[in-house]
Formats: sequence, structure tokens, C-alpha cells
Amino acid sequence: MDQAKLTTEELLAEMADLRIQLEEANDTIQAIRTGQVDAFVLKGENGHELYTLKTADQTYRVFIEKMNEGAVTLNREGVILYSNSRFAAMVSSPLEKVAGTTFDRFISDDELDKFARVIGNGWEEDCKQEINLTAITGEIVPCLLSCNALELDEGMALSLILTDLTIQKNAEKQLQLKNDELAIAHNAAEKMNDELEDIVKERTSELLISREHFKLLANNIPQMTWTSLPTGELNFYNRQWYDYTGLDLQHEREYKFEDIVHPDDLEITNQKYNAAIESGNIFEVENRYRKGTDGSYRWHLNRAIPLWDEAGHIILWVGTATDIEEQKQQMQRKDEFIGIASHELKTPLTSLKGYLQLLGTYKKDVLPPTIKTYIEKANLASNKLQHLVNDLLDVSKIQAGRLEYQFERFDISKALASCIENARHIYPDNIFYENVQPDIIISGNAERLEQVVMNFINNAVKYSQDDKRIIITTERLQGYLRVSVTDFGIGMSKKEIGRVFERFYRVEDMKFMASGLGMGLYISTEIINSHKGKIGVDSELGKGSTFYFDLPL
Repeated sequence: MDQAKLTTEELLAEMADLRIQLEEANDTIQAIRTGQVDAFVLKGENGHELYTLKTADQTYRVFIEKMNEGAVTLNREGVILYSNSRFAAMVSSPLEKVAGTTFDRFISDDELDKFARVIGNGWEEDCKQEINLTAITGEIVPCLLSCNALELDEGMALSLILTDLTIQKNAEKQLQLKNDELAIAHNAAEKMNDELEDIVKERTSELLISREHFKLLANNIPQMTWTSLPTGELNFYNRQWYDYTGLDLQHEREYKFEDIVHPDDLEITNQKYNAAIESGNIFEVENRYRKGTDGSYRWHLNRAIPLWDEAGHIILWVGTATDIEEQKQQMQRKDEFIGIASHELKTPLTSLKGYLQLLGTYKKDVLPPTIKTYIEKANLASNKLQHLVNDLLDVSKIQAGRLEYQFERFDISKALASCIENARHIYPDNIFYENVQPDIIISGNAERLEQVVMNFINNAVKYSQDDKRIIITTERLQGYLRVSVTDFGIGMSKKEIGRVFERFYRVEDMKFMASGLGMGLYISTEIINSHKGKIGVDSELGKGSTFYFDLPL
């Protein structure tokens, strides 16, 4: 009984061990079937032995799962036997729902024929083809499909590797857009270039026509004409220039002012020409040009104006030289007549003033009031006449280069105070404001400078009929003294400002005619120039004028 009982217990224990081994075998078989463990069976000396590839399987699966490409295995029916997570993400589907479905589920209808051809070729040989996947969400995913046939225990299978081309396609699309834009820009540039060529041809033709017109005009006017570049380099002369100077085309570029300008006029010509080139202001100067045929000199008035482009840059200077020899000779004869007439008038005028003074001081008989009035008016008229004669004498001296006077150091503020006091007596209806600094010592001729100031004041009174205010001011400007006389009269235009210091020029208004010969400012200019100073005017039409001169301290 004990032996039998023992045997039963042993049998039960063995059965328990067998049951455990059977369960382990079932677990292993299930793991192999589900793909959790790869295994193979080898026949050895002790019978069939089972080998698992758990470690290799783990490495393989990690590699497949970490791939950037989608990996899929299909059977002959196109059913997905295996898929990695990357492919599931590409088609926006959970991984567990991908396996067991047919692959063409993720292919759009218009791509099915191409997919069928690729799969058909893939069973025969390795191949590649671009194809579009359609995700569950409807998104289109462009891919490069690589097909490789595999032989498995269950039979043949098809391995698909899918490389997402979305980024590449987007880059290609952007590149295509850029290429299209570039092509459009290229076409537009070609069109603009063609238009530009047409414009250039048209403008060139117009320029040639304009140049020929200019040459025709320039060669048929009496003045000598020339043009220069913005740098001042002369580049064109008309026919009259060559005829007068005797120069030829070979010497055109080599020409300099020294070649034909009178030596006495050379410095002022160069000075004004260079100043005009630098500032862009109109060039104007009177000088003498040597005539090529006999070497004689004739006076010419030279004027040049700049031609500006739209950007405000000078592109050309156009100049003329007008022969004024006859006018100069007439002016010289006029100056000679003025000199002679003024001297001839001075003697009887002095006698007339003397007799009027005698009449004014006659006391033997009582003169009727009417006679005294006539004598006073005669004195005023003779004083005006004497001023005119003195101006004529000054002009004749200026033209002869004989306007000379002594220089000495003096206080100009006292001279200005004397001028203002005299002006208040002469013009009692006017209001004189003085803003004169005291103790201003300069070197000059007090009498002549007073003459300039009184000329400024006389003009201010003459051209200010409505507003009687006149302001006399002094101010120091970087080593110079400025003396100015301001009125609030009719003012001047820019054209009048440019000519107001010319000899015999007078500013006239339609409302009234000013008396005088127009020589006062001309004489004042010569006086200030002889003091190495500067004379000028600031004026606005209808608002008044400020005449001033600057003298070195």
C-alpha cells in the first residue's frame, strides 16, 4: 500500500511538471505566432531543439520602429502583414488598425492603376515609384515607394519602404514658384530692355536731331557760342568762334582763356568762370578777345547758363560771347562828354550859387517875402544840380581810374550819427531808428563813406512814400563791420536786384517816377570796392529793401 501510494504521488508530481512544461511550450508557441519572439528548430543528436532570436528580434524591431521611412509587409492579396509606427503616422491611422487591412485602402482612385503596376513589378524585381498616399484624414502624402520581394516561412511576401517626400515636394513647389517668378521677372526685364532699347534709339535720334538743330542755330547767330561740361571743360564752339579767333578744330581741346583773352581781363574772367562752375550761378563777364586776323582786341559780353537734369545736377553749360565793342566806344564817348560837361557846368554853377548867396545876404533894401521864397527854391535847385554835377565828375573819374582819396583811421559810429542827424533835418517827415554800436574804429575815407550812407538814406526816402520808417544798423560779422539801411517801401524784384548797382540804372514803379540819373549806387559800389569791402541788397517786392556794405575791421 505504501509502495502504491508513493508511486501515485510521484506520478502526480511528474504530471504537474509536465503541465508546467506544456504551459511554457504553449506560451513560447504563442509568442512565436504573434511575432513577439522569432525562433527556428534544428535537429540535433538529442532530437529537435527550439532556438529563439529574442535579442536579434529586439534590435531588428527597434531599428524598424526608429526608421524615418514607413515599412510595410504585404502578402499576395495585398493585405498588410506588418507595419511600423511611422507608416501608421503617415496615413494618420492607429497602428493596430493598419495590420490586416489591404494596402490599396490608402491609395486614391486615380492612383490605383499605377499602384497595381508597381506592385506587380515588385513581385518580379526590385523597383521604385513615386506615389501619393491618402491618409484617413484625406491628406495627400507624396512618397517614394520601394518594393522588394521576401521569402518567409509562410510563403512569399512583399516588403514596401515608403519615404515621405512632402518636404521635398514643398521645396520643389517653392522652387517652381521661384522659377516661375524668375521667368516672369526675366520676361519683364526682356520687355523693359526692349522698351529701353526703343527709347534709347528714339532719344538718340531726337538727340541727334536736337544737336543738329543746335548746331544750325549756333552757326547762324552773330554771337560766338560755346558749351562746356559740368567740370568746366569746353567741348563745342560754333563757326563764328573759329572765324573770329582763327583757331581750328585741332586746337579745340587745347584752348585756354590765356590764348585769346586780354591779359588785363584774364584774372576777372577766370575768377568769375570758376566761381560759376562751383556754384552753378550764371556766368557773366565783360572782357576783350583777341581777333585772329590782325591781333586786335574787341570787347565782348560773355554769358553762360547751366542746363540742369531732373535730379538737379548740371549736365551742360551753354555760353555766348556778344561783341559790344561799339557799345563800349559809345560809352567811352559818353564818359568823355560827361567829364567835359561836368567840368564845364561846375564853373557857372559855382558862380550861380555865389550870386544866390549874395542875394540871400543882401540887406540894403528889404526883399519881399516872395523874392526870398524864390531865392530859397533856387538854392535848393542849385544844390540838387551840384549833386548831379558831382556825381558826373565821380563817374568820369571812376572811368578814368582817377577816383582817389586819403585813408585814415576814424570812428565810423560818429560819422553815422552825423548822417542820421542831417537826414532828420532834410527829411523831417520820416522816422529814423538808429541801432549803431559806439566806438567802431576803421580805416577809410570818412567823407566818401558818408556819401554812401546818405545815398542809401536818400534812396530809402525816395522809394518809401507810404511807410516813413527807416532803420540804420551796425553789426560785427567775423572781422567785418556791416552797415545797413532798411526801408519798408516798394522793394525790388530779383531782376531789379541783379541790376540795381549798374550805372544809370533806376528802379521805377508804375505809381511814380523817381528822379535822378541812376549813378548813386554805381558810385557807392566803386567807393566800397576801393575800401576792399562788399556792397549788397536784400529786398522783397512790396515789402521794402535793406542796402548794406561790409568793411574790414
